[in-house]
Amino acid sequence: MRKPSLAERLRSLSRWFLKALGVLFVIQIGLVALFSIVDPPTDYYMLTEANRLGSIRQEWVPIERISPHMARAVVAAEDANFCRHWGFDMGAIRKVIDQGGRRLRGASTISQQLAKNLFLWPGRSWLRKALEAETTLLIEAFWTKKRILEVYLNIVEFDKGVFGVQAASKWYFGIDAADLSLAQAARLAVVLPDPKRRSAARPSAGLRKRAAAVMDGARTIAADGRDLCFRVLKNN
Repeated sequence: MRKPSLAERLRSLSRWFLKALGVLFVIQIGLVALFSIVDPPTDYYMLTEANRLGSIRQEWVPIERISPHMARAVVAAEDANFCRHWGFDMGAIRKVIDQGGRRLRGASTISQQLAKNLFLWPGRSWLRKALEAETTLLIEAFWTKKRILEVYLNIVEFDKGVFGVQAASKWYFGIDAADLSLAQAARLAVVLPDPKRRSAARPSAGLRKRAAAVMDGARTIAADGRDLCFRVLKNN
């Protein structure tokens, strides 16, 4: 039997690699489509934190049971143009480029953060960034904006081992997420960039100032209609 040449082996390997990529892509699409209607039970980061800490706090609630103040506050704090983009805030990205690539708050959209938190692993490699971009596009294609915000608010970390707005509301204020005031929602929203070192219960002077700005932003979003894509009418 003739031994395959190096070129033949490389072609065979390439075909196998492309088939494997195709299978993984189909699985990815299936998961994204599934979680558009089924609440994801956990993610990689929650699993690692549960293993490290012994347990975590999380309680899933539908967006109808989340105060509209919280939805507006997190959009004002993280992604003011959430309803107006398709996953990437090109204006914010251009600002990053114009300022020499330095990280600016708001350059990473809620959709991008959801993609990396729910479907990917921590890290900063080019592969992970490429997968984040691709996953963001899939999420935007399969999910409504309301669903994106609902899942994000249920899986994001607000304190060490405290995931989701319901657990955070009880942890910090002893109330359900549905009962959050605008001030409480803003205090929760401003801890998100660094939840392990910031506290909604004991905010620093800088955090209080930032929370006041988020409150103003949330009111503006409600007034100019930038919350229409995720507004829950019966809660207003």
